[in-house]
Amino acid sequence: MSTKLDSNLIKQDLYEAVNGEWLKTAVIPGDHSTTGGFTDLADNIEKTLMSDFSDLLAGKLEPQNAEMAAFKQFYALTSDFAKREADGAAPLKPYLDRIEALTNYQDLSDQLADWILTGLPTPFNLEIDSDMKNSTQYALFASGPRLFLPDKTYYEEGNQAAKQLMPIFTNMVSALLTLAGYDDAAAQRIIDGATAFDRLVAPHVKSAEEGADYSKMYNPRSLNEIAGSTSKLDLKTAITTLVGDTPKVIITPEPAYFDALNDLLTDENFDAMKSWLLVKTVNGLSSYLSEEFCQTATQYGRALSGRKEARSQEKAAYDLATGVFDQVVGDYYGRKYFGEAAKQDVHDMVVKMVNVYKKRLAANTWLGKATRDKAIVKLDKLGIQVGYPDQIDPLYSKFAVTTAADGGSVLSNVMAFTRIRNTDEFAKWNQTVDRTRWEMSAHTVNAYFHPFHNIIVFPAAILQAPFYSLKQSSSENFGGIGAVIAHEISHAFDNNGSLFDEYGNLNNWWTEADNQHFHELAETMIKEFDGLPFAGKTVNGKLTVSENIADGGGLSCALEAAKGEPDADLQAFFLNWAAIWRSKATNEREELLLAIDVHAPAKLRANIQVQNLEDFFTTFDVQPGDKMYRKPEDRVNIW
Repeated sequence: MSTKLDSNLIKQDLYEAVNGEWLKTAVIPGDHSTTGGFTDLADNIEKTLMSDFSDLLAGKLEPQNAEMAAFKQFYALTSDFAKREADGAAPLKPYLDRIEALTNYQDLSDQLADWILTGLPTPFNLEIDSDMKNSTQYALFASGPRLFLPDKTYYEEGNQAAKQLMPIFTNMVSALLTLAGYDDAAAQRIIDGATAFDRLVAPHVKSAEEGADYSKMYNPRSLNEIAGSTSKLDLKTAITTLVGDTPKVIITPEPAYFDALNDLLTDENFDAMKSWLLVKTVNGLSSYLSEEFCQTATQYGRALSGRKEARSQEKAAYDLATGVFDQVVGDYYGRKYFGEAAKQDVHDMVVKMVNVYKKRLAANTWLGKATRDKAIVKLDKLGIQVGYPDQIDPLYSKFAVTTAADGGSVLSNVMAFTRIRNTDEFAKWNQTVDRTRWEMSAHTVNAYFHPFHNIIVFPAAILQAPFYSLKQSSSENFGGIGAVIAHEISHAFDNNGSLFDEYGNLNNWWTEADNQHFHELAETMIKEFDGLPFAGKTVNGKLTVSENIADGGGLSCALEAAKGEPDADLQAFFLNWAAIWRSKATNEREELLLAIDVHAPAKLRANIQVQNLEDFFTTFDVQPGDKMYRKPEDRVNIW
């Protein structure tokens, strides 16, 4: 990262100073809604892996293990476009016929457990995750279903985005139903019923903002209470069949939905719910069929994100195959392009950042000693996962592919894998949690903190320039991957992560005074971002607060680490921080993210957080009157 930039421009707009020239010429590819740092890395990885897997299909590259051999067979199926065309809607028909055969709720109730294992939609969701009060064991969670529109706020009267989006959605579904063999009248009847049922569901599920508050997630109910939510479906038998036992407690993040379920599942609503199941199914499974199905099924998603065109056949086939075998592909990518040496190097860097964090906590002036000590204990117990898992998840060894020669289609295999995955998932109920299990593949350009497990995970894909490179200075690396690492550590102490103890249990380990002070500080972070203009809309400070707290903590911690190095160069640190957020997006995507994304827009992440740090002002001589200046009393510093 060159430091030869216009210093006056930096004082007015750091992000623009670093990325302005790039922004003028950057072109968003037709099948993308964004371009920039994260996207470029993902595109490069895709290019590399598509080339490798082309060799794999051609026999020039040998599979290194049984899981890769199965992946090769499945990729051959997704890439067999002639067979997919010839199959047409045939692979989808058995699932639509199964829904069509329902004449009342009893018909669904009689087969509910099998229905769920098959992967067919239901007007509620059941899933397994760590028990929030006993994080060493897996618990059952029950929640509401996904809506057709991106968020319940879109269903509010007068929502302009909904007025534009719903006709695109219904036109797409109409075309898919026609491809599946329905006549116009039947398609219209199904769409009318499905959208009516979706509107009935909307008021009772959580919005993105409500869902972002983890303190409201833990609502334990007894099996009888959940089963009593509807008289139309035998939830008790379905649940005990799925988990092979009788759970005493089921956690529901959306209690209001189950309070309303009896009123939703009425005899009057049966036909509408059945239509909703049909729409969910045809919409969810079309991408596994012919090219016409695939192209049609992207219309709504493209309108939502502003993508001008669908992915090419070849890229879509790659997406399908790598999506199903994601951990297998991640293992291949991590071992070939990252390796054990880099794994150890980054692991050491993470440990270094944890130690910097500990030092900062020990010197913290607003926390009392009892809370500080508990925070340090939480850091001591923090699990660190870097690069790629030590072994491929055993689940993938069960994925046996039925080839085209044996009568298999892309969809029949996907549904077989879905059943295996769902069976495996429900079998975890009441079992000991595996903290080493990765929930993101190694070829994914991202990172995460899991509050229920108290672990931070850094896949190999993000561990490259501009985030991290041996060719970059230590300050550039700290402004890149260092800030990302410290961001994930900070999630352990954001407004959500701070609710969980060192074992990942929902457990208040704060003194009352410290807790109150923390929430006052979190409120200042909400205010710092709330209402900021962007893309013709404004930022929701409450929706983005946890990520903004993590950004602030991550940047200040990485800054301290950079200053501790003999070759410290704070200009390089801040300039690379701004560079990693380089992004250009369609207006549609920006508007969508403002409504549902817990992250603030990239430009604001780059510019706002540096304005909370004194070192930024001294490094670039930013003075009152400069746009990047912020008065000391208005700066937000939490961690």
